[in-house]
Amino acid sequence: MSTAAELGARLDRLPVGRFHRRVLYALAFGFFFELADLNTFAYAAPGLREYQHLSVADIGYVTSASFLGMFLGATGAGWLADRLGRRRALIVSVLWYSLFSLLNAGAWETTTLLAARLLTGAGLSAMTVVAITYLSETMPRAHRGRMQGAVLATGLVGIPVMAFVARAVVPTGPNGWRWVFLFGALGVFAVALIVRLPESPRWLLGAGQAERADAVVTDIERDAEREHGTLPPVQVVADASAPARIAVRRMFTPPLRRRTGMLLVAWIFQTLGFYGFVSWVPTLLAEHGFSVATSLTFSALTTIGAVPGALAAWPVSDRFRRKAPAAVVAVLVAACGIAYGLSFNAVAIVAFGFAVSFLIQTFAALLYAYTPELYPTAVRNTGSGFAYGVGRLANILGPLAVAAIFSGAGYAWVFVYIGACWLVVAAAIALFGPRSGQVGLEEFEL
Repeated sequence: MSTAAELGARLDRLPVGRFHRRVLYALAFGFFFELADLNTFAYAAPGLREYQHLSVADIGYVTSASFLGMFLGATGAGWLADRLGRRRALIVSVLWYSLFSLLNAGAWETTTLLAARLLTGAGLSAMTVVAITYLSETMPRAHRGRMQGAVLATGLVGIPVMAFVARAVVPTGPNGWRWVFLFGALGVFAVALIVRLPESPRWLLGAGQAERADAVVTDIERDAEREHGTLPPVQVVADASAPARIAVRRMFTPPLRRRTGMLLVAWIFQTLGFYGFVSWVPTLLAEHGFSVATSLTFSALTTIGAVPGALAAWPVSDRFRRKAPAAVVAVLVAACGIAYGLSFNAVAIVAFGFAVSFLIQTFAALLYAYTPELYPTAVRNTGSGFAYGVGRLANILGPLAVAAIFSGAGYAWVFVYIGACWLVVAAAIALFGPRSGQVGLEEFEL
């Protein structure tokens, strides 16, 4: 049976082939509807304001509830996936968010909509943290960042598709907003692709199922040999036995404590900055004097930047090992976000909005690849889910902060706040983040 280092080396020396493309297609399909659903409320909100008479405060409360759900889902799924397996947790999370996405459409007042968004948020974040860990553990080390960018870029197509669907249906009448929420429920079809994937061999080895882990890797190798011919020799660069079971509290003691602290700051402030922009722009534009149709049009146009933005991570993520490009991109997001808030003509609004949408998805692809790499296999999903989940939990106050800043200081100051959040992210990664990428995951084992 292979040791952890040997098993990791066998996976890392594989060329990208049919197995890796199956992983990409399955996760991208799930992300397509997950990312679309994550943004549905932002695009339904102008219709809810006009037809259901929700106040800005009501929208803030519902948005906050969805982030509470994200915290619960991310932390719960992270723990579950480290104990029951990545594949099982991935299937459960996709089924969960698809079901509750459907129930959003039936909400009849603020309280039921709040409950539906909370439960949907739990499934959405659960799917994200399990998916990025599964991808990290199955992709060759030289391609982890690129493949994460490709999965995210493909999934991000769901946002402009959903945005233009919202543009078409929300202004149609009192129930137009309900159709937007049906979109995310279609994610249930991703399960048909996920069930065909094997369990993560790294997780199997850590769970004491060495024979199954070896069999999974052998099947992947045979498939690669049929496609590519003779494989490169295995080169073990670290000596490790099966990943040790370690207590979750070890995330808060050296050497993991520094990584956990850095990731918590990065995830908290990128979430505040990300959703401060994405979740509020349609409503803020409407409140700033643009019609519902015009604000949705502007917002839909800016989302087009998301897909090329994620693909922009492809040439830099693996080459520069995550840390440096993530810090630089965060600074650029801050600059473009502030410029957006100071723009008052249509061309500038769309141009800077496109730039922000482009850059935040470049950053997302980098952070999705970076986070699971910094934890040992035994707590990889727990650690990633905790960092991701606490970021979402902090954003319970984010929508309320945006509403307060908008009411008290005005439109432009909302974007100064967003820019400041991104500068904090850049500083945390630049000062405290380790370099990853181009190294085996086993080098981060304790």
